[in-house]
Amino acid sequence: MTALEEKIAHLTRAVDDMSDTIARQQGEIMMLTRRVQLLMEREAEREANAAGGLFIGDERPPHY
Repeated sequence: MTALEEKIAHLTRAVDDMSDTIARQQGEIMMLTRRVQLLMEREAEREANAAGGLFIGDERPPHY
């Protein structure tokens, strides 16, 4: 009986640790997702201002 109680205590602690880790990672993912979104918006605005609003992804720069 004591062995089972010890095993349950260890498993409970492992689950709590994993839950904390997942919660922390979710916060980081949300922050990184927002940063990527802001960078994409900034780049789209920069491209629109630089080329008169027209951008084709497979064009080579003029120095090629």
